[in-house]
Amino acid sequence: MEAEKSVQEKRRELREAEIATQVALEARKQELVTLGRLQTLHRAYVTNFIFGEEDTVVVLGQDGLVANVLKYLTHQVVLGVNPDPQRWEGVLLPFTLGQLDTALREVFHRKRTIRQVTMAKVSLNTGESLNGVNDLFIGPRTHTSARYTIRVGDRAEEHSSSGIIVSTGLGSTGWFRSVLAGATGIATAATGRLMKWARDPAFPWDADYTYFSVREPWPSKTSSAGITFGKITSQTPLELLSHMPGHGVIVSDGIEADFLQFNSGTSATISLSEKRGHLAV
Repeated sequence: MEAEKSVQEKRRELREAEIATQVALEARKQELVTLGRLQTLHRAYVTNFIFGEEDTVVVLGQDGLVANVLKYLTHQVVLGVNPDPQRWEGVLLPFTLGQLDTALREVFHRKRTIRQVTMAKVSLNTGESLNGVNDLFIGPRTHTSARYTIRVGDRAEEHSSSGIIVSTGLGSTGWFRSVLAGATGIATAATGRLMKWARDPAFPWDADYTYFSVREPWPSKTSSAGITFGKITSQTPLELLSHMPGHGVIVSDGIEADFLQFNSGTSATISLSEKRGHLAV
């Protein structure tokens, strides 16, 4: 009975928090219409929405939504608003609902700091391309091995792995941090030497580089594991050639619906995007 009561209380708290957020949001919308034209957009329609050149975009939600919106913009400024600071960490959500009006006015009058965000970009020999604000994943859609040729500079290898993760500065406290934590934990246990990098893996949002990490590379008679981690720059892109007969994909920012097919014969070049995100802080 106590466990059931606890679940019911938790559900009630979530409902109350959602209602409070909606009430606060409606109040903020009434304020925003006095500043200019207001268009409310559900996250499901972001990929198809045509943003205006002079638009300022307010994102209300979790951190991941900010990243997913940034890659569909060009130079428009984004304000990330944390609707529930008690629940969401808000690394990309520096403003609360109560601060939105003031912050937006400061953006309009160029009195608010705007940070640039470097994006990763993958270009295929098919002519398709995809940007990643936090990260890109290259590998199999299913639980099979990714097979490909990897090249960085003058080094090249045949690989069999669980895939490759490309991480930007904005995403360096997310998946990148998880990858390094696992790798350094294993290295520390195996060598007895303390590996410290995973404690603070973050690098600047506007860095002129990204990192790639190979997950679970398998050294065998036909595959190697010498190229597993490194820096990607405009001068040293990451080049991949798929050997996967099917189910190969390149996914952007963890959104499985936002992907490119990466099957046998497809080559990919991963470098820095010419686009930059613009985030008010």
